[in-house]
Amino acid sequence: MTTQSLNPNMWINSYADFLFNYTITRVRDEETAKDIIQETFLSALKAAPKFRGEATERTWLTSILKRKIIDYYRKINNPKHRAIVRFQNIQRDGSDINWLEERYEDRTNVSGDMKIEAKEFEILVFEHMAKLPKKQYKALAMKTIQKMSTEDICNELDITVDNFWVTIHRARKRLMLEINKEWYN
Repeated sequence: MTTQSLNPNMWINSYADFLFNYTITRVRDEETAKDIIQETFLSALKAAPKFRGEATERTWLTSILKRKIIDYYRKINNPKHRAIVRFQNIQRDGSDINWLEERYEDRTNVSGDMKIEAKEFEILVFEHMAKLPKKQYKALAMKTIQKMSTEDICNELDITVDNFWVTIHRARKRLMLEINKEWYN
C-alpha cells in the first residue's frame, strides 16, 4: 500500500469547492459554511504532522470537516441537532449512549417550534428503530430505552460483548442513514 502525502498549498484549489458543497447541504448558510471550511483547513494544518498517509487528502480533510460540522451544531445547541450530534458520537464504552431518551434540561429556553421539531425528530427515530432487524432493534432498545447494562443485554440475547457492540454499531449506522435521508430531504 502506498501512502499519500499532503500538499496544503493546493487544498483551496483542489478541495474548497467539494468541501463547500458538502458543508452547505448540512448547515444551509453560506457564511457559516465558509467559516467551517476555514476552521477545517486550520485544523488540518495543525494536524498535518500526524497525517499517516493512509487516506487521500480529500478523505482526510472531509473527516476533519465532519467533526467541524458536528462542533458547529454543538455550539448552536439546537435540540434537533444536539440529538443528532450525540447520536453520531456515542462512545463505545456506552458513556453517551442514552441520547435517545434524554430530556432537554431547560425547556423554558426552548421555543415552541424547537419543541415541536424535537418531538418530530423523536417520533422519526422510533419509527425507524421499529424497522431495524429484530436483533439490532432489541439490542438498541435494551441499551438506550431500557438502560440495561451491556452484560445483561449480552446474557439475554446470548451474544458476546464484541458481537453486542458490532450489533449496536450497525443499528446506529442504519438508523442514522435512514433518519438523514428523511430528515434532511
